[in-house]
Amino acid sequence: MTQASFSTHEVFNQSPPFEDVDLFALDRPLADAVAANGGTSARQELSEFGRHWGSVAMAERGRIANENTPKLRSFDSRGNRRDEVEFHPAYHELMAHSAHAGLHNSTWTIEGKPAGGAAEVVRAAKFYMAAQVEAGHLCPITMTRAAVAALASQPDVQAKTMPVIATRSYDPGFAPWWTKRGMTLGMGMTEKQGGTDVRANMTRAVRDGNAYRITGHKWFMSAPMCDAFLVLAQADEGLSCFFMPRFAPDGSINAIRFQRLKDKLGNRSNASSEVEFTGAYALRVGDEGKGIRTIIQMVQLTRQDCAIASAGLMRSGLAHALHHARYRSVFQKHLADQPLMQAVLSDMALHVEASIALVMRLCRSFDRAPDDAGEAAHMRLLTPAIKYWVCKSAPGFLYEAMECLGGNGYVEEGIVARHYREAPVNAIWEGSGNVMCLDVLRALSREPDAASSVLQRLADETRGLRGAGEAVGLVGKSFRRPDSERVARLAVERLALLAAAAALNQVSARHAELFAATRLATHHASMYGAVELADNDIRALLERALP
Repeated sequence: MTQASFSTHEVFNQSPPFEDVDLFALDRPLADAVAANGGTSARQELSEFGRHWGSVAMAERGRIANENTPKLRSFDSRGNRRDEVEFHPAYHELMAHSAHAGLHNSTWTIEGKPAGGAAEVVRAAKFYMAAQVEAGHLCPITMTRAAVAALASQPDVQAKTMPVIATRSYDPGFAPWWTKRGMTLGMGMTEKQGGTDVRANMTRAVRDGNAYRITGHKWFMSAPMCDAFLVLAQADEGLSCFFMPRFAPDGSINAIRFQRLKDKLGNRSNASSEVEFTGAYALRVGDEGKGIRTIIQMVQLTRQDCAIASAGLMRSGLAHALHHARYRSVFQKHLADQPLMQAVLSDMALHVEASIALVMRLCRSFDRAPDDAGEAAHMRLLTPAIKYWVCKSAPGFLYEAMECLGGNGYVEEGIVARHYREAPVNAIWEGSGNVMCLDVLRALSREPDAASSVLQRLADETRGLRGAGEAVGLVGKSFRRPDSERVARLAVERLALLAAAAALNQVSARHAELFAATRLATHHASMYGAVELADNDIRALLERALP
């Protein structure tokens, strides 16, 4: 590498950029987790994806899309209402590459049925790698994929839209969805007065022939540039779900009035908005009064993607920290050779190993749920628990990764600072931590036998691991308490840790032992590196993390 020369000094002892890498081949925990969960045959496909997304060009697109944030164009030059969101070309390029890889539709057939096989696992591996490069654009990608599950409740609407959703083309044009090469879908659920309590929604839907006219507002309308949205509104028989396109059937712009774009902490490349509906055209999806039941099919999948993306952000933080530590010398040694730094990085590597094993095991349950009642129960009970633990652990993890890079980690030119700002959103979107805990309790109360079966399976899969038996007992006892809500966070975290140990045990038995010893047998210290691992375990973890 050529050294830069200034009037007073030369630049040296700086790590080279971590770019032009194969994000799949360099990530043995990912490759092993994919193989353990049925995705072995996709190795070549995933390596090609990893090389492409690990390129300098993709990294530049991610940087530029975040530095040039979307803008709302409410009117055209003649004063006509447009409500159009404008993006930098780099954002559209990211969307096109994700669409080409099928991140928005590869888990579905053209008829809107689950694709089967290991489609969820393979797609999750790609999503995990894409999140390491630029996570913001994945919001409309994940909502488009997830909306298909809700549209199944309205076969006529699904039949019309699936041929456009199912293409691997990205069409950013502002035009009616039925004229486009591909389409994206967003979602609007929450209102000012209710937030998570969507039953408090006041937006009204009035029947208009075979359609509805919707009047009201949404405090958060995700991805307002999408071609259509699934929204919740009150109809005669209660809260219902609706398909609301940007354009009405006559080709006119629908009465969707964006008030402003949210100025968010992170997720800068993606637009989120406040909106009013002034008699907007919409079609019902599912039965009247069954809106929550309908849209929860979508939310289950977006929660899955929140966990996948958070695991990807942590993986990227670890990779950049370890890469930097191997090049940066301090006190006559490379950082990576300093015992304290080794302790920190290996503990972080163990956390990432468990996280990726856990989310890939969850994705396997999504693949198998249609034909396996046990896997369906695993999916329902553990999705909120896994989202809770993985997403809430990401901000603290990325802070530690940022510190490994010192001052360079804190400046916006580096990707780790962007990851750090991005990380909190996945714990908040699609249900905050308390909501996830309540959903676990709800799943337990509705299907106690199925939940017991899942817990027993986890007990079997972790038998012999330190602390696992005690964790099973604590979880079972906590959820049987009459005041279980008071200890729900403790119990849900232990449930997630138990599931992580079980998933990791299928990938790397030795690392499952280390994870259980440091997370189940004892409470993990609040800081990474405050555990004692043997030298050979430290070397193995770091070599697997980044060869």
